[in-house]
Amino acid sequence: MAAIRDHLGRTFKTLRISLINTCNLACTYCTYGNEESKENYAEHKAKALSVQEMLNLIKRLHGRLDLTTIRFTGGEPLLYKELTTLIKGASDLGINNLNLTTNGLLLQRMAPALKAAGLRSINISLDAIEPLTFFKMSRRQGLEQTLSGIEAAISAGIEVKLNTVIMKGMNDNQVIPLLKYAFSRNIKIRFLEIMAMGHLHGKTDEHFFSQKDLLALISKHYSFSPVNRSDSATANYWQTEEGHHFGIIANESQPFCTDCNRLRLDAYGNIYGCLSSNNPVSLIETTDAASLDFKLEAALAQKQSLKFTGSKLSMLHIGG
Repeated sequence: MAAIRDHLGRTFKTLRISLINTCNLACTYCTYGNEESKENYAEHKAKALSVQEMLNLIKRLHGRLDLTTIRFTGGEPLLYKELTTLIKGASDLGINNLNLTTNGLLLQRMAPALKAAGLRSINISLDAIEPLTFFKMSRRQGLEQTLSGIEAAISAGIEVKLNTVIMKGMNDNQVIPLLKYAFSRNIKIRFLEIMAMGHLHGKTDEHFFSQKDLLALISKHYSFSPVNRSDSATANYWQTEEGHHFGIIANESQPFCTDCNRLRLDAYGNIYGCLSSNNPVSLIETTDAASLDFKLEAALAQKQSLKFTGSKLSMLHIGG
């Protein structure tokens, strides 16, 4: 059976699954505030797929696409009550590269079970290492919980990376302290340019802090050289003279659309080929191979040729 590819040769190899559209933080770049999360919960609970329904979809997608990677996201995926069951089910399908993106608040108690279920790596969102700035970014307390979660994941043998969204005038003063923290723990850290999603669609200019800005700031404290980018990678990486690595996900200033291999699946059975599209392609009642191919080709057609353009779709709904 021929692979599903577009005119640029792109296909789907990484599946990102948004499990839940609620969160225990209310980060400024993701949501207006906690009320948005509360309003979404009832609707989500009524419409969301069961674990078995989700696993059935994963099995069908894996059978057609031969997936190499699954990343579980949210909202906050650690709030998804059957997370370990889902991870174990995906592992049993033969998908070994199972990853999670989380804010880490609940990770301290959950890390050993996640490892046992088959989780390989965790990206932990940490936008500040200083409590007041952490609160300004997340609108919640919880820095110490996140730091404890990082230590628990390391102790459990899970690979840890840090994700930091940088907003000019909000937390750009945290870049160097976060680098020092990551290097002290021998963890890779990636800085993200803010994305024009949800309430920030068309409104990112005020707080935009570019890859160029980041490199200029870091160069005042460290000497570094670029590392060759891997195929389909979201981040550009650099290595310091001391051997530490940091990355930048430059959605705006250095897009990576031309070899993107990611497919997104939401909690309701809809797929999206790109975050720049808020038009869901439903896989519900897609029972035969021909209709599945048709839906996958429709999602693939959503991919941008040159540049990420953003969407009014909330990050709370579809994940990062």
